[in-house]
Amino acid sequence: MSAGSTVVAFVNARLVCPVGGVREGSLLAVGGAIAAAGPVEVPADAQVVDCRGKLLAPGIVDLGVFAIDRAACRAGGITRVGLMPDQSPVLDGPGLVQRAALIGKPDLWIHPIAAATRGLAGTELAEAAMCRAAGARALGTGIGWIADAGVMRRVLAYARDLDLAVIAHGEDGGLVGEAVATEGETATRLGLPAAPGLAEALAVARDLMLTEETGARLHIRQVTTTAALDLVRAAKRRGVQVTCGVTPAHFLLSDIAVSDFRTFARLSPPLRDEADRGAVLAAIADGTIDVLASGHDPRGPEEKRLPFADASPGMAAAATLLALALTLVRDGLVTIDRLFALLAANPARVLGVAAGTLEPGAPADLVLVDPDRPWLIDAETLPGLAGNTPFDGLPVQGRALRLWKGGREIAG
Repeated sequence: MSAGSTVVAFVNARLVCPVGGVREGSLLAVGGAIAAAGPVEVPADAQVVDCRGKLLAPGIVDLGVFAIDRAACRAGGITRVGLMPDQSPVLDGPGLVQRAALIGKPDLWIHPIAAATRGLAGTELAEAAMCRAAGARALGTGIGWIADAGVMRRVLAYARDLDLAVIAHGEDGGLVGEAVATEGETATRLGLPAAPGLAEALAVARDLMLTEETGARLHIRQVTTTAALDLVRAAKRRGVQVTCGVTPAHFLLSDIAVSDFRTFARLSPPLRDEADRGAVLAAIADGTIDVLASGHDPRGPEEKRLPFADASPGMAAAATLLALALTLVRDGLVTIDRLFALLAANPARVLGVAAGTLEPGAPADLVLVDPDRPWLIDAETLPGLAGNTPFDGLPVQGRALRLWKGGREIAG
């Protein structure tokens, strides 16, 4: 090891690595990178962190947040975020991308997702090559879709040549229109403008065909319906380079959650019916879904204390992602190491970032987790910019105890 390198030894840990599995042992971080994990010899000059048998896992890489929220990320065990292009102004130029990439360091590393089209208008391609040089890690359609198939094809081909993934929103905008809910019994009873879940499958089908034809890489940020998941599953079998994600809201809640016009449950895409929720759980279990993300979109009361149809979609979710994701382990759908593949290794791979594992050489982005610690999700006290969570009042288990970025502890 080089002279002057900071050495941190994490001892008495239960190491959780998406690549190496789960084992008891220690981890050595030298100069901000992981040097060894398992049965390691602790140097005499090391700073020692006693993990007391708790989980030591890769810091979460949250793919697709809408706001830079350090407090929420710290509480949720998140060390890196993929920042959506839907900012003000839109991330469609190199200067904006470069600024976004720098403002979170050193505590939170931001990987900007550059707008695929100027102003996210879906018509004219943005300066993708210049944005990539400025730090963009992917191209994105934002919270909307690109209606023009010719434009989307050019975006995919351009991204392929730049070796960037395209992160797409999977809803046919023409079919969705001004809808705020999914067609079904709940929307009908409440009298809400609704669109069929088919809007997702139509958009996903088109983008999968274009991805297959261009040889590009596609990540569909949220896939929430049975039909769309079946399309992704079949495309993967054909060798299409597609990955997809989902948020805890879509595997824990159905459209019943909006029954009392709760605007905290006004999301994009909207909550689906119980059959779709079951399909999402099955897709997580069988590997069709690759990424669990928070979709963090904090909104204040001025945007949520409105009639349901007028309220802004979105939820504050970074601080609750880990605890809600751990329900999948307790329910036996995934193992704990697979969970951290969904939370860290896979999103890092989509972004082309060498992170998300405990392998030697990886950055020492680490979270110490007590998977059994109980707490109550409270919208009034949730860390971060806002507390608009559809899980307000829910008792959960699992907390990030401590967090390190590049071997340096991030203060709470």
